[in-house]
Amino acid sequence: MTTTPIEEFELIIVGAGIVGCAAAKAFGTDGRRVLLLERDLTEPDRIVGELLQPGGINSLKSLGLEDCVEGIDGIPCYGYGVIHKGQTVEIPYPVNYETEKQASGKSFHHGRFIQNLRKAATCTENVTVRELTVNTLIREDDGDKVIGVSAQSKTNEYFKFYAPLTIVCDGLFSKFRKEFTTKTPDVRSNFVGFVLKDLELPLPNHGHVILANPSPVLMYQISTHDTRVLVDVPGKLPSVSTGELRAYMENIVAPELPESIRPKFMEALETEKLRSMPNGFLPPSANQSTGMIVVGDAMNMRHPLTGGGMTVAFNDVVLLREFLSPQNVPSFTDSELVIKQMNSFHWKRKNYCTAINVLAMALYRLFAANHDADLEVLQRGCFSYFQLGGDCVDGPVGLLSGLIQRPIVLVYHFFAVAFHAIYIEAKSNGWSGAHHSFIMLFTVLYTACVTILPYLWTETKY
Repeated sequence: MTTTPIEEFELIIVGAGIVGCAAAKAFGTDGRRVLLLERDLTEPDRIVGELLQPGGINSLKSLGLEDCVEGIDGIPCYGYGVIHKGQTVEIPYPVNYETEKQASGKSFHHGRFIQNLRKAATCTENVTVRELTVNTLIREDDGDKVIGVSAQSKTNEYFKFYAPLTIVCDGLFSKFRKEFTTKTPDVRSNFVGFVLKDLELPLPNHGHVILANPSPVLMYQISTHDTRVLVDVPGKLPSVSTGELRAYMENIVAPELPESIRPKFMEALETEKLRSMPNGFLPPSANQSTGMIVVGDAMNMRHPLTGGGMTVAFNDVVLLREFLSPQNVPSFTDSELVIKQMNSFHWKRKNYCTAINVLAMALYRLFAANHDADLEVLQRGCFSYFQLGGDCVDGPVGLLSGLIQRPIVLVYHFFAVAFHAIYIEAKSNGWSGAHHSFIMLFTVLYTACVTILPYLWTETKY
């Protein structure tokens, strides 16, 4: 075993993904001496993290990282198309009435975007990037305070690095989450992803949500020739090795797709590897750890149905840079001040993360009705509500895109959907009896409450 000399920094960041790279750039630019550690700096190949909402684009610009979405064959995104039983409704991103320009996002291959972020971090003054696996957090002998990390190279060299503050952002499968919180991700389903070649989607430059049974299918173009498909599979994932998963795609999913998409879908099943990622919900935790901060998916997750993860991540870095700026925290050695600022950070971030988190989970429950009669009533009502256009789409897509940061707007629209669902169901049934209408009113409202309120409570009580 070879051990190298001890090195000291002002800030250590564990994980050079979305959050880690952006944080390294932000704090390095602020003059902090930053060490960014990543176990593998080769281009990652993932099936999620491929659509950045307009709110995320805005945060990227404020961090000076807007060039990272360029030169990677990315595709501009101007909104969503929701497909239900052969009908398509367009949900465009809102227009900025000051500039008269429509908001836009960007979709791309995740790995290409990450490599651009890593280049930006590497080129930032005061930032050192190293390819090392962090094994443990180093704590003071007489307490729980984190004072550094121990790491290992691929050639089994061992390193110790010290800093008054360590930011852990090691993602969905975080190694260090358990040292920060007792909460664990609540996994309800898995995304199965692969690429369709040269597919013409019904609405070009839009993300697509297909309201299939038993749960939704997402599609969006990520490069000139590649379209990502993500199939949500609720419950236990069928086996890949026995062919059960492929059979599920052919027999359960394919018949639910529009006829214009089905041939390419079936073709891809013959040539593409099916890969999966768990979809979980992890409510945020306030940072109470001395010398350590946990951010990103290691701290807070939501279902990726609405593509809000990266938007929350970049917003977090913007806010983190503000609360931990040299003006607000002259030295990270002042642990009490850091914890105080992180408590303020925890509550301030709820302005944007609550709406995105709750919307993702509530919409997933709605769109994955899985033959639940009451949820199907809400699902039909939601689709019909979108068809009304105007504020009925501007509000929801403003929340989804990260452009509207007011959770109360989410509550308003969700219950507006519930009342609209009651109206269209009663109308289609010929308004058959006051007693029946009252029962339906109670049932649908109860279903709406149990769909959204538990997530609102979980998000706001901590």
